[in-house]
Amino acid sequence: MIRESTTNLNIATELQISGIQKQFGAFTALHDISLNVQKSEFVCLLGPSGCGKTTLLRIIAGLETADRGQIVQTGRDITHASAAERDYGIVFQSYALFPNLTVAKNIAYGLKGRAQDKDRRVIELLELIGLPAIAEKYPAQLSGGQQQRVALARALATSPNLLLLDEPLSALDAQVREHLRGEIKALQQKLGVTTIMVTHDQEEALTMADRIVVMNHGVIEQIGTPAEIYQHPASRFVADFVGHCNWLHAHAVDSHRVRLGEAELNINSETALTAGQNHELFIRPEDIELLPQWRAGEQLALGKLLHLELIGSVYRLRLSVALWAGIELEVVISHRELAQLRFADGQLIPVYLPAEKLRCFAPERAA
Repeated sequence: MIRESTTNLNIATELQISGIQKQFGAFTALHDISLNVQKSEFVCLLGPSGCGKTTLLRIIAGLETADRGQIVQTGRDITHASAAERDYGIVFQSYALFPNLTVAKNIAYGLKGRAQDKDRRVIELLELIGLPAIAEKYPAQLSGGQQQRVALARALATSPNLLLLDEPLSALDAQVREHLRGEIKALQQKLGVTTIMVTHDQEEALTMADRIVVMNHGVIEQIGTPAEIYQHPASRFVADFVGHCNWLHAHAVDSHRVRLGEAELNINSETALTAGQNHELFIRPEDIELLPQWRAGEQLALGKLLHLELIGSVYRLRLSVALWAGIELEVVISHRELAQLRFADGQLIPVYLPAEKLRCFAPERAA
């Protein structure tokens, strides 16, 4: 498990979360959660349903109270402050727009001051979200994507230092969701507003976040950039939840070599293997190489093609490798690679496992 230190904080820190604990009866929703969020950073809380991510967001917003721990925003302790006393805007999955108010009045709802100033701010925000002509429409007259843009504009109306997004795209269809991902990220970067988004969608987190906080069963499994999370998962849970994996149950021969079935494989791992013990290795489907013809060498075996399917821009294959204890591997290749290979169901295909792409967990991390 990876946690962030709360020491040596610098002036760029927007939010400091330290040792947050939350119980619902006998159920532990959050256990010792610590996290620092920097100014202008986009952080995604990623995890399955029930992992605690929404509870953490609600505690940050003051909609739930923590049993233990501290939250500090720009030097101010807000642990016990009410939601109204905190500096944030929030967007919910359900949009939460007032159906009896026009778009303009929805956006202006939290604004104070003269009517002219409110009107000017509404016009400015509608331009910002790319919907300048809908001020007098009602929520029911808008598409789901338009309603979510209006909800975002309302959250930004008071120019908060912190923007909280609670699965804002999950109610939208795939095409609209993908389009809005880019729009929200571009808007966040333009405004420089510190943003924390809850999502269970790994693709959203990988494409939008500066850093991802992977949560499971009320604890933080790992904090890192999208590349760090994907390429160097800290646990089997992270490896499985973010992306696809092939798992190889192998027996260590020495610190960087394992036996898998009838063959031995080299592992260029940061973690030295324990000779004589079983280890779990994993490799991403796109890191496995398929060769157009056989060649002698280590890390090579023949795989029998069991299944081939088209997944948009790539093909997914399933291969059985007798030499490697009959394991079944998932492999992803491009259209160009498929054209070069020219194979059919049941054909034997040379399979290569690069030593630098095989990763392992120490025995205590193995499932």
